Amino acid sequence: MAHVPQIRIPATYMRGGTSKGVFFRLQDLPERAQVPGPARDALLCRVIGSPDPYGKHTDGMGGATSSTSKVVIISPSTQPGHDVDYLYGQVPIEGAFIDWSGNCGNLSSAVGPFAIANGMIDPARVPRDGLCTVRIWQANIQKTIVAHVQVANGEVQETGDFELDGVTFPAAEVQLEFIDPADEGDGDGGGAMFPTGQLVDDLDVPGVGMFKATMINAGVPMVFVEAAALGYDGTELQGAINEDKAALAKLEAIRAHGAVRMGLVADAAAAAKRPLTPKVAFVAPPRDYVSSSGKPVKAADIDLLARAMSMGKLHHAMMGTASVAIATAAAVPGTVVNAAAGGGTREVLVFGHPSGTLRVGADVKQVDGAWVVTKAVMSRSARVLMEGAVRVPGDAF
Repeated sequence: MAHVPQIRIPATYMRGGTSKGVFFRLQDLPERAQVPGPARDALLCRVIGSPDPYGKHTDGMGGATSSTSKVVIISPSTQPGHDVDYLYGQVPIEGAFIDWSGNCGNLSSAVGPFAIANGMIDPARVPRDGLCTVRIWQANIQKTIVAHVQVANGEVQETGDFELDGVTFPAAEVQLEFIDPADEGDGDGGGAMFPTGQLVDDLDVPGVGMFKATMINAGVPMVFVEAAALGYDGTELQGAINEDKAALAKLEAIRAHGAVRMGLVADAAAAAKRPLTPKVAFVAPPRDYVSSSGKPVKAADIDLLARAMSMGKLHHAMMGTASVAIATAAAVPGTVVNAAAGGGTREVLVFGHPSGTLRVGADVKQVDGAWVVTKAVMSRSARVLMEGAVRVPGDAF
């Protein structure tokens, strides 16, 4: 076999929130991979180590979980009033494709720090000490994210005392604002935020059952069902779900049929080609439980219990985009999420997830009878884990 040398591609390995991924500047990718298409997808799959029938990502940068099988491409923004364009790819562990259909709310927290550190922000706007505001165009969903990044001595501050459940060590807080996070879409019957036109639908899943479901598009398309309808109490940790193949199949069926009802796919079978979105989650009223780290979570300290699926598995904490959807749905009286949180109106919510708790907020209002969300807010942290270059075989793409 002819010798094929490896190529070097400048890259940064970053944690953002409870996720981590490989970040690239668009200009650093090989020319063929700077545009959408098979070459780009093949290259980035090889970087991560997918497809991997062993499910380990041993021969790549991925961590063999939905939270660590991610790639990000950053470029100077093409949009007026924005600093950078942020394109996110979810890489299936065993699939030879990349899902570009949604955003990663967790990695969104690393985009501002990356942009500042890589000289993509006007130096006149970067304070010696204080907060630097970075306006991000989320290219997957065509939305604006505003990141408030701490700066010390003219550089991104990464260390600090902000603790985020699901992340082992404290770091510097990054405040995120998701502006107008609902997808406008082309749907009818009540507005984009609720694609079916209803706050609660009866979702019929053949062979599984009928479920009261809130299907919302805010941050990411989400299908929310009641934990009790699945036989759960909302305190479940990863092992209870991910080691139960029947449960995984049931939740995937709910997700697939929700995708059809939301108008995202033509039929349930097509949902398999779109594993990133929509996401399915189950919610329940507060109760005491012990998080995956062993820390007690008291019912009195939370408004809601929430568990979400990501790429076919129960997420170890909560996806950032799903947190936007939770905050938004909880703010609208009558949704499944709002009911689990005790009803009424609320702008701020603390929910319990497998790793602990998270505080999120959303501003919603009714316009001509339809609910809209103007902004969702949360805090995350981010940190560079390694920077330099990744290597891939020259014939990988």
